[in-house]
Amino acid sequence: MTYLLLMVPGMLLMAWAQWHVKGTYYRYAEVASSLGMTGAEVAQSILQNMGVNDVIVEPVPGELSDHYDPSARAVRLSEGVYGSTSLSAAAIAAHECGHVLQDVNHYFPMNIRASLVPFANFGSQFSTMIVMIGVGLASSGAALGNVVINVGIALFLAAVLFHVVTLPVEFDASRRALKIINDLGILQGDENKAAKRVLSAAAFTYVATTIYYVLQLIQLLMMRRRNANY
Repeated sequence: MTYLLLMVPGMLLMAWAQWHVKGTYYRYAEVASSLGMTGAEVAQSILQNMGVNDVIVEPVPGELSDHYDPSARAVRLSEGVYGSTSLSAAAIAAHECGHVLQDVNHYFPMNIRASLVPFANFGSQFSTMIVMIGVGLASSGAALGNVVINVGIALFLAAVLFHVVTLPVEFDASRRALKIINDLGILQGDENKAAKRVLSAAAFTYVATTIYYVLQLIQLLMMRRRNANY
């Protein structure tokens, strides 16, 4: 019961963050920019002006599935962004180009995050199961149980670190995006404020996710402590 109560705030925060980002996105997805540039055109214009000629801009299925793939050197924009002239589309396209500029400039936190990806993926999927196996082994008197529990927690810690490092990466990409669209005049006047609202809402989802993962880590540590007391 204690474990459940610990996770409830994190789950509620994540649910609210998702609701907030979608609400903000949809709100400004209905407002066309004064220049009428599509998300794809915004991305291409930014990359061209920044002297980046080896990154392609292409559509990808899904909603809010936008991302930059450094291995493929591709900015992938969701269907609702790629061909849309909305303020939301411009903001999101610029944000993904912010990641491109991080890559070009060898932004250190981005490199750290990339190195953590395989460990974070494995840890987020299997660490809880590994900890539970360790608890079962320890309960049966097996000395190996505590070792297995610690391995599971260490793997999950990699996932937590990934999300912690993601925060400066995402905030920096948004900062770069807002500066670029203002400097290039892609958005005009209050349109820049709308773009900031869209990106701020998106950034909060990363904050909420990080908090949720930290709470999960605390939950696993509590399980280890409880197991050690038996």
